[in-house]
Amino acid sequence: MATRAEKDQAITELIGEIESTNVLYLTDASSMDAESTSKLRRACHKGGIRMKVVKNTLLRKAMEGVEGKDYSELYPTIVGQTAVLFAEKGNAPAKLIKDFRQKKGTRPALKSAWIDEAVFIGDDQLVMLSELKGREELIGEIIGLLQSPMKNVISALQGSGGHKIAGLVKALQEKAA
Repeated sequence: MATRAEKDQAITELIGEIESTNVLYLTDASSMDAESTSKLRRACHKGGIRMKVVKNTLLRKAMEGVEGKDYSELYPTIVGQTAVLFAEKGNAPAKLIKDFRQKKGTRPALKSAWIDEAVFIGDDQLVMLSELKGREELIGEIIGLLQSPMKNVISALQGSGGHKIAGLVKALQEKAA
């Protein structure tokens, strides 16, 4: 049995881990044997995801102790055995769970996820979460969309061996004069 001081220390550590990320996945890894759990831990480590099996009461107290964020929508899912996955990319844990389950069965099951203050409840959210685009991907797409019209204008102006640009510049010069 852990002492009060040990529990307080565990809560403080959990608060630090929760505050250090905007991506939390709560999973149910019960009924996984030791070998599968070990493989899941290795897959998480390899994918840059931190996995921690926690006591539900300590996790809830830690979430309540985080300033400025409301995790209350996740509380009903903090039941049974809970493993928390901490990540930097919102879709990384979902992809890992999905790939792991293709090889190993139905576990771990997704209980809930917190991604940049958006809450997702239930294992049926896993496929959608695995297809979420990351911040970098979205920024890249936006830049591509913004560049596309500019490329079309430049391409149109460069048509006919650049004569259109020269003609446009000459017309602008004549108009200014």
